[in-house]
Amino acid sequence: MIKRVFLIGNPNVGKSVVFSRLTGVQVISSNYPGTTVEITKGYLKLGDEKIEVIDLPGTYSLEPSSKAEEVAVNLLRESLPGESAVINIIDATNLERNLFLTLQLIEQGYPLIICLNMCDDTEHRGIHIDFKKLEELLGVAVIPTCAVTGVGIKFLLERLKEIKPLVENKLTHEGRWQRIGVIVDSAQKLTHRHHSFREMLEDATIRPLSGLFISIAVVYASFKMVRFIGEGLISRIFDPFFFNYYQPLVERVSSVLAPGSFLHHLVVGELINGKIDFKQSMGVLTTAPYIEFAMVLPYIIAFYFVLSILEDIGYLPRLAILLDNLLHRLGLHGFAIIPVLLGFGCNVPGILATRTLESKRERFIATTLISIGVPCVPLQAMIFGLLGSFSGFYVGGVYLVLFSIVIITGILLNYFIKGYSPELLLEIPPYRFPPIATLAQKLFFRIKGFIFEAVPIVLLGVALINLMLYFNLFDFVTGIFAPVIQGLFGLPKDAVVALVIGFLRKDVAVGMLIPLGLSAKQFFIAATLLAISFPCVATFVVIWKELGLKELLKATAIMIGASLVVGTVLNFGILH
Repeated sequence: MIKRVFLIGNPNVGKSVVFSRLTGVQVISSNYPGTTVEITKGYLKLGDEKIEVIDLPGTYSLEPSSKAEEVAVNLLRESLPGESAVINIIDATNLERNLFLTLQLIEQGYPLIICLNMCDDTEHRGIHIDFKKLEELLGVAVIPTCAVTGVGIKFLLERLKEIKPLVENKLTHEGRWQRIGVIVDSAQKLTHRHHSFREMLEDATIRPLSGLFISIAVVYASFKMVRFIGEGLISRIFDPFFFNYYQPLVERVSSVLAPGSFLHHLVVGELINGKIDFKQSMGVLTTAPYIEFAMVLPYIIAFYFVLSILEDIGYLPRLAILLDNLLHRLGLHGFAIIPVLLGFGCNVPGILATRTLESKRERFIATTLISIGVPCVPLQAMIFGLLGSFSGFYVGGVYLVLFSIVIITGILLNYFIKGYSPELLLEIPPYRFPPIATLAQKLFFRIKGFIFEAVPIVLLGVALINLMLYFNLFDFVTGIFAPVIQGLFGLPKDAVVALVIGFLRKDVAVGMLIPLGLSAKQFFIAATLLAISFPCVATFVVIWKELGLKELLKATAIMIGASLVVGTVLNFGILH
């Protein structure tokens, strides 16, 4: 039974990246006793077993010539037979130099598996390694990997179970190099080759510096495209339909029903200056369909169109790799960016997608951060449409505040929430153009899902709001929360109604802020609070189902605390 795995290899072979791929986000760094040499430890999950992983200092040989190499050799020698295994990480682009340490490990009988890393670089440089032949010549398992993208790591873990000691005669220094020459000649071939444009782009998108600038450009272009497509659909298709064809029909219904009657109030809503106002009337046949179909659906179509392109091209996994280090500080893995992006469409599928994260700790952190800091498209559509009329500064400000909340909250949750977060393995596909038919089918099903899920809730929500307004049931709620809303957040007491309605639908809640005549600052604070505070009722139900009541109550407490702090700071601090 393996209880401990040592990672050993020459310096600069990608050992720390392999370590990050194998272990969870929580690692322990400490100095080897009596030295300043740092040892890093973590854990991997192999079946049902939790195995300690120790990242040894880089070494060229088991005959140490420095303090770091001495520590690596000592730790190996102190390992218990039968309980420890060794993963020897080799730079595939420099096979000859790396095999010296490999032969020493084999000669001394360590249970060994070889991680042939940086195999993507060998392809670019025209280096062709027959890893099956190499495995045959060495007598130990050889797994080609690219730790940066995660390719091969899954197979490395699978074959870890096969590890067994293999003792050979001890070779002389010269004899060892002679054998290395034979192995390299038999298993490696060199050809001349240039990088293709696609390969250069694939490399650039996962490197820290170039990848960061590319990701910023992609995110910026994506939001611009979403807004361009959404606004185009509204101005050219949806608004003309509602104002030219649908409004006359509703006006006929209004004339049949007596204005001021209960039924008129429920179905048509209030007449603004004697006319139907789709944004303010709050009727089941006026505001409800207009918000969902004319203000939200166009952005839903645009968002899922852009997201589907990024998914099918193969960019999202690379974004996950790029953000892995940042998300580790939040107690998550880079792959958590996928549920987050889905959460921008709707929090429900975003939270359901956290099932791909392996531990309950990670799922709780990801779910809480999505609920607090990821506004769904319906809410974003309202923010764009209403806050954008004041200034793009306020729209950008909402996202900046939410991003800051996600970072701060994630760091705090990672520090205080105990538990184990194993590494998540992620394979990176090549870039490819998505088939149009597949793209259209995916878009159709996502839009269909939104319509069937959202429209009944909106109709029911607007009807419920109308009933509560008609019977003055909100007066009690307003009286309780008015001191907080007015005193801490600087909002009029009637904004309580909109914030409470946010529990049903965020977009409807923002629509209810319109008649209040808020200033730009007040609208900014209210929109930010709607994004941070309670998610819609559907999201609450999903959190309860996925994590349980106890975790739901914990997440709710965090949301309330964050809302109180952020609303107060925005009112008295940043925007004062």
